[in-house]
Amino acid sequence: MWSQYFNVTSVSEALELLSKYREKARIIAGGTDLLIEIERHQRPGIEALIDISRVPGLDTITLHGDHIRLGALVTHNQVVGSQLVVERGYPLAQAAWEVGAPQIRNRATIAGNVITGSAANDTITPLMALGAEVTLASLEGERSVALSVFYTGLRRNMMRPDEMLTAITFPAMSNRERGMFIKLGLRRAQAISVINVTTLLKFDGDTVTQAAITLGCVAPTIIRVPVAEQSLFGRKLTPEAIADAARLAAATPTPIDDIRSTAEYRSEMIRVLVARALRAVAAGTERAVWPEKPAMLWGKESSHPTLDEQTEYNEKTPITTTINGQAHTVRSGQHKTLLRFLREDVGLPGTKEGCAEGECGACTVFLDGAAVMSCMVPAPRADGATIVTVEGLQQNGQLHPIQSAFVEHGAVQCGYCTPGFLMAGAKLLEEFPQPTHEQIQQSITGNLCRCTGYYKIVEAFEAASKK
Repeated sequence: MWSQYFNVTSVSEALELLSKYREKARIIAGGTDLLIEIERHQRPGIEALIDISRVPGLDTITLHGDHIRLGALVTHNQVVGSQLVVERGYPLAQAAWEVGAPQIRNRATIAGNVITGSAANDTITPLMALGAEVTLASLEGERSVALSVFYTGLRRNMMRPDEMLTAITFPAMSNRERGMFIKLGLRRAQAISVINVTTLLKFDGDTVTQAAITLGCVAPTIIRVPVAEQSLFGRKLTPEAIADAARLAAATPTPIDDIRSTAEYRSEMIRVLVARALRAVAAGTERAVWPEKPAMLWGKESSHPTLDEQTEYNEKTPITTTINGQAHTVRSGQHKTLLRFLREDVGLPGTKEGCAEGECGACTVFLDGAAVMSCMVPAPRADGATIVTVEGLQQNGQLHPIQSAFVEHGAVQCGYCTPGFLMAGAKLLEEFPQPTHEQIQQSITGNLCRCTGYYKIVEAFEAASKK
């Protein structure tokens, strides 16, 4: 899938490689968009992937003065788990929670979402409403670009081939600001937006003094609707003011018909969702939907290990890794996904391939302590990493409690999806030994079963938690 793969140890190493390979290179961190695009031949001409996922210092969320800064490696689950973002960047936390499933959110970065630049990407909408800007670095230095002017068209942006996005920064919400993100999808989880909406308002008492309304999946890029925003200035959020803003927001874009929706339906749902978000803000209930203790599937021991030196991988470069507690040095599979590497080169077929697109969860493994979709991880990422597969759940010949519960409660049908469910369950029980019914449901949003109604699976999770 690629000719050259580099695991780098610093930003400067990544920039040197970008300067050398330019259009023929891509930065990879989570890879949940990029790997699919490469598989589908949507990224022709890529020869080198530059893996920055273990560069130290890029995975932090910090407050600088009155601005929140997300490093380039900050994942969606890190945003969900950040009290700072939940308190002072709430619409972004909501959007991150709506992306994919726990296994995807443990790998996918906010920066990657921003760079992909799809109009259906959920986190861009709140970031634009929050007034975010991106920091782009090259060997020539750094520059900051407002997200409002970053995009030049459908999936196109202002980045040069030799530049890397190193940070996303936005003003932290004050106690006079309230906002909300709402997504409309065709299912409850693992859904691409039909539309998504962010509203962010600043108040003087009950009067609106500033407003931002951003819309996703209704134009080639994420857009704001200034006419609707201006209609709120100097007004209280009365039913009349809300109705006016929602009507104006729906009248601004000209969405298209596609496989997910008609243009007419999208326009009507803009009106409905903008009104719904504004009513929630007016009532002060926008945070009522936030999960108290969301299931992350990153357990208690997930880590971000660093590397000692830059490594280039070709067909002769060994991959040295620890799998199920045993050291492995493998001299093949460098151009595969982790899923195929485990099955074909390491000889562990328990991890299954269902979709190869991060949708079904059958390929779930633990990578450095966190549950991930192995079909969305490049095999060279395993070098120096610690991996657990379904074969490693049993200890000293004893089944893991989640495995025993699946047998005892008849949670296994054809069995194809079972390894992924077992991995999700094991990691959930590590994280929450007595999970709630809601946490169990959250933990398996990334796992699909075509044989059952999930009742026996949920029953097995509950039984395992009592052992």
